[in-house]
Amino acid sequence: METIVLALGLVLIIEGLVFALAPSRIDELLRILAQLSDEARRLIGLTALALGAALVTLSQLL
Repeated sequence: METIVLALGLVLIIEGLVFALAPSRIDELLRILAQLSDEARRLIGLTALALGAALVTLSQLL
């Protein structure tokens, strides 16, 4: 449970930094994402999921 809370906290810190430091970039990113096909967005999501799972596994091995 401690690891899940830590992970959620880190995600919120990173998301908060993006919104605090570059709010106009968020608008641009949303416009770009809206132009992508569902398949492309799905591929981005699956890639992020795989990378995240790999990082979590790596962190457990270290």
